[in-house]
Amino acid sequence: MDDKTLIDRIAKGEKIQQGEELSSGYRSELMRLMVVFADSELAGAAGFADMINYGPGLRERQVAAQIVADKFDHAEKVLNLLNEFGVNPGVYVASHSWAGRLSRSLDLGNRRIGGDKRLNVFHYPLEGWTDSLVMSSLMGAASTVQLKELRNCSYAPLAEVMDDIIKGEERHAELAERGLANIIDRDGTSAAQGCVDYWYPRVAATFGRADSEHNERFRRYGLLKQSNESRLNEWEGKVNDMLTRLGLVVPGAE
Repeated sequence: MDDKTLIDRIAKGEKIQQGEELSSGYRSELMRLMVVFADSELAGAAGFADMINYGPGLRERQVAAQIVADKFDHAEKVLNLLNEFGVNPGVYVASHSWAGRLSRSLDLGNRRIGGDKRLNVFHYPLEGWTDSLVMSSLMGAASTVQLKELRNCSYAPLAEVMDDIIKGEERHAELAERGLANIIDRDGTSAAQGCVDYWYPRVAATFGRADSEHNERFRRYGLLKQSNESRLNEWEGKVNDMLTRLGLVVPGAE
């Protein structure tokens, strides 16, 4: 199918079904979107797994273990879709060091680095329970903003699996915020605020550049609808309200 025909179909509200012939442009952007998601879930799960035994009690450790299991499940759902595009899930999972991390002192911003296609935020190591809860709260909110459009994306198989995935991500964000509130009630805001100051700009960077060519192509193909800037603004509204509820200060706010 040529690009113009496919874009015209999408503009009319038609969904692209599994097994259909795809234009090279659509195929490339669809695969990119799915690979970034799957790699980020695999890397996020591998990093958070190291935090399970930092949980202050058995209940917290059970919840953390379930979040890790959910993330592997989310990655598997999307990797199974990529199987149609020649990706062998078993080989793929073994092809990268998902637990690998770079120095925490780095600030990668939006620039891409070699290796897998995880979002840059998953290249930074977690440091303890409070740090992991702050990162999970901020990134969980980002995931719900970034993924909710995929429920109605033009590729029907991806839209179908996203409903359960987004419910899981929303639940993870709620659990992380609840756990963070408990930590603040017990220990105060000082440690949590330091973690917020570190993670806030790094999670914000996951929304990409305002002039992103990939975002423009995602929208042209009906894979996304909003600009990166619009999604970033939505996330800032959500997390700024959350931080205020918890008695924390929004980085950069006067």
